[in-house]
Amino acid sequence: MLPIKDNNPTTITPWVTYAIIAINVVVFLGTLTLDRQSAALINLQYGAIPAVLFGHANLPPGFSPFPDGFGFLSIFSAMFMHGGWMHLGGNMLYLWVFGNNVEDAMGHFRFLIFYLACGIAAALGHGLLDTQSEIPMIGASGALAGVLGAYFLLYPKARVLVWFFWVFIFYVPAVVVLGFWFISQVINFGSGAGDNIAWVAHIAGFLAGLAMIPLFKHRNVPLWHDGSPAPAFGIYRPGRKTRGSTSNIPPWAAAYEAERAAKHANMRRDRRGPWGKDGEERDTSPWGRYQPNATPAPKPKPKAKPSVGVPKVVRLHPNRNKDDT
Repeated sequence: MLPIKDNNPTTITPWVTYAIIAINVVVFLGTLTLDRQSAALINLQYGAIPAVLFGHANLPPGFSPFPDGFGFLSIFSAMFMHGGWMHLGGNMLYLWVFGNNVEDAMGHFRFLIFYLACGIAAALGHGLLDTQSEIPMIGASGALAGVLGAYFLLYPKARVLVWFFWVFIFYVPAVVVLGFWFISQVINFGSGAGDNIAWVAHIAGFLAGLAMIPLFKHRNVPLWHDGSPAPAFGIYRPGRKTRGSTSNIPPWAAAYEAERAAKHANMRRDRRGPWGKDGEERDTSPWGRYQPNATPAPKPKPKAKPSVGVPKVVRLHPNRNKDDT
């Protein structure tokens, strides 16, 4: 079950996802020019070796590219190395399909920290199987697994276009795609298939993503979201008019819109703003109608006009005949 794309648009440009993909591709292309022996040495120098990570061994002096006592930094360099085209292509395809929405849910900087943290958890989980192992682990699969775990909780109902058994192409819910992926990792680990693949790193990374996504996502982004479409062009404008019965408001803006609607409801109830009180004259211009405390200035009384003509005569005896002078 190979994912091709999803129907879950984003509201930001996923620059970190693009950068991670670009770095992985550039590093892999750089290793293609090396012969077999040089490539093996690079994997030893920059790969995550469990014995080195847990302090049971050290690389020979002058062999490690990192300063003395900082050999653990290989846990980061190993995330950007791959052993072949299939290894690179599969990881980058999954990151391309699912990484942008996870970055959208937490922002650029948080996503970068989240990605690296999942890679660390995956490498440590793999190393715990055998802390004395001197076999280097390379690849972005562990960090990528954390991204898949985050997507699993964020957008399980989003539809993903998959290529099934290399024949059928159709949409399935993301929970099915990612659940199938995770179960296959567990089955492969239990059966011992592919001894040169770090299945435990995939499992540990996925579980780390599940555990950490509530801590990294934006506060207003809900879990188990239905993946409703976001505004066109990846731009959200507060108060945007939506068409139809479904709302195009992204999840991170739902709280803002709810607060805005409550404020307008209170103004309508108190007959403030454009819903001014009966008989009250208010400034209904765009710059004055939303001033809740603004009261109209009292109108000045018109000045008395001077009288013209015969002055008014006040009768001393109003009960007498008016024709009697």
